[in-house]
Amino acid sequence: MSAAILRILRAGPATTVQDAGRKGMLSHGVSAAGPMDREGFDRAGRWLGAAGTAGIEITRTGISFTLENKKVQSAFDGGHFKLTVNGRKQVWPALIRLGVGDVVDVTPGDWGNYAYVRFDREIDLPPVLGSRATSVVSGLGGLEGRALRTNDALPLAQINALGQPIKPTSRVRGEGAIRVVWGLHAEAFDAETRQRFISTPFAISNRLDRMGVRLADASGVFANAQILSLVSDAVVPGDIQILGDGTPIVLARDHQPTGGYPRIATVISADFDRFSQLRPGETVHFEPVTPQKAHALLLAWKARP
Repeated sequence: MSAAILRILRAGPATTVQDAGRKGMLSHGVSAAGPMDREGFDRAGRWLGAAGTAGIEITRTGISFTLENKKVQSAFDGGHFKLTVNGRKQVWPALIRLGVGDVVDVTPGDWGNYAYVRFDREIDLPPVLGSRATSVVSGLGGLEGRALRTNDALPLAQINALGQPIKPTSRVRGEGAIRVVWGLHAEAFDAETRQRFISTPFAISNRLDRMGVRLADASGVFANAQILSLVSDAVVPGDIQILGDGTPIVLARDHQPTGGYPRIATVISADFDRFSQLRPGETVHFEPVTPQKAHALLLAWKARP
């Protein structure tokens, strides 16, 4: 019996297959990868009731695909994007039964950099180091360790799990400051610089990808800071490094395993999804919280319905 096939008709250069990520590999020089917006990815799975572990991460360049051989149930979520099926506009987020030959097109909407589509089937690509998540930097996972391209074919295998689909609900975009904990090297910056860091807005620059997001420091918060050259050590998603020219960069899911620039703070896990959806030109304020508060917020995030 022939399998369902997802055929890519159009894909932006950063469109990838992702799952929850490969944990525990950082000591081997491999970052976890996984969805930039975990909540959006998880929500798409919840709408299906039972979903394959992997889905497709869509960027602001969008995607178009069609189904071959079999019907599948699909769910779309993440930032706010626009969705059509066979040219007909659909609501967002969406739970849609796709038939053979249906053409799906996703383009940017009101907000967000990343969207997700998941299926009631598994994207049947071989796991690498326990995960199908694509890390383009290291060439692991997904389809040949790379971004998806026009005419790629992804087999969709049946899954055994049973679940009851639920109606998608609109996602309220979070507002307010992005919370951080002070970093390992915060004391390398004087008190005035640290205060300006939390009282001055930064802008999201055009230089952002799955490795990191550079911030525009128009107020020159770090212009006069003495940037130290450090012995490289392990870094994590959300670390805010200050580069040699004073540019702040927030490390993302495909970050390098180690870094030698000082890290003034780290975006807390509960706020990283919201940060990742900020588009170029949008401003961001940082607000320090204690590690205990960050942990409590993470537990609350995990317990969300």
